[in-house]
Amino acid sequence: MPTSFGFLSSYPPTQCGLATFTAALRSELVAAGERTGVVRVLPRSEPSLDPAVVAQMVHGEPGAIIRAAAALGVFDVAVVQHEFGIYDGPDGDSVVGVLALLDVPSIVVAHTVLADPTPHQREVLERVADHASILVTMSETARRRLVERYDVDASRVVVIPHGAPAPTALASTALARPTLAPMALARPAERADHAASPRFLTWGLLGPGKGIERVVDVLPSLRDLAPRPHYLVVGETHPRVLESEGERYRDALWERAEHLGVADMMTLQAGYLDVASLRRVVATADVVVLPYDSHEQVTSGVLIEAVAARKPVVATAFAHACELLGSGAGLVVDHDDPGAMASALRRVLCEPGLAAAMASRAGDLASELLWPAVAARYHALGARLARDRSVAVA
Repeated sequence: MPTSFGFLSSYPPTQCGLATFTAALRSELVAAGERTGVVRVLPRSEPSLDPAVVAQMVHGEPGAIIRAAAALGVFDVAVVQHEFGIYDGPDGDSVVGVLALLDVPSIVVAHTVLADPTPHQREVLERVADHASILVTMSETARRRLVERYDVDASRVVVIPHGAPAPTALASTALARPTLAPMALARPAERADHAASPRFLTWGLLGPGKGIERVVDVLPSLRDLAPRPHYLVVGETHPRVLESEGERYRDALWERAEHLGVADMMTLQAGYLDVASLRRVVATADVVVLPYDSHEQVTSGVLIEAVAARKPVVATAFAHACELLGSGAGLVVDHDDPGAMASALRRVLCEPGLAAAMASRAGDLASELLWPAVAARYHALGARLARDRSVAVA
């Protein structure tokens, strides 16, 4: 029996991870023949030409909570994305009002589970969990943190990984570039062009916290490789960062590279790529680098997409990286150890068989991370909740 799904989330053209996540999950459910609709969360009202958007929940708008709950109530199941920053009110607590008014089952996806929340952040997430029929985390680390540090019903917490698009044929192949050798630094004419250079890749919305400066700082120590590696950073500046401080972070990265003499080894490419374009960029990467500042990040869509694309990953030791890469799909380094970062990047490029072994291990993990498999789990959860509700009502 078909099951209809209503989503509460930010949504394209908003540029953020939750919007991208919701669009991808909804697309898979539509492909499976299900009816869907989105209540789009916005800081201010704006026109929507997307027929998938059935209502808007605008910050501070009178009656927004009641209208959002009513719009979700016409579906069999509500899928609510939770992140403290997207909803109105202190720590986004307006989402609690929506959940409290729902008369249909809800699946709440917890994108952030803080290890040391403020008292109000703890209260908000616990109230969200109280109202949710099912609370989804995207990693075992997040589930364990939620169960051990918050007052939640562990029996209603389920782990479903963040989804990823299927890789292109190029992205799924093992690395074809030869092992690199040291080169003399003296003659600029010997430098390889960017197309021939091994590529480090970081992508996503830019801003303080991305840690890109960690990679910039170790590029000088990799200049002896032939051809020299090139670091490609792809992504717009995060809209909230752009609003508050403009392009200060991006400009600072470029100034840092120029100061260190490695501007020729780095490209900062602005642009928010669609799925197909991003897949093509990822396909050309030799190493995906995730140098994030956070120690406790329990969900990274970029990490999932890199592993699903069977790309070797070098990451700082944030929680999700430690969990997902621990079996050999990547290398994890301490946040404040530039020597370890440089060594890890050099090893992936130069150590015979290492990149291929990482790609193979990533391939073992990939099947459960692709969007069709992830959406199937949400579909099964939603169908069960809708069936249980029908039995209870009868």
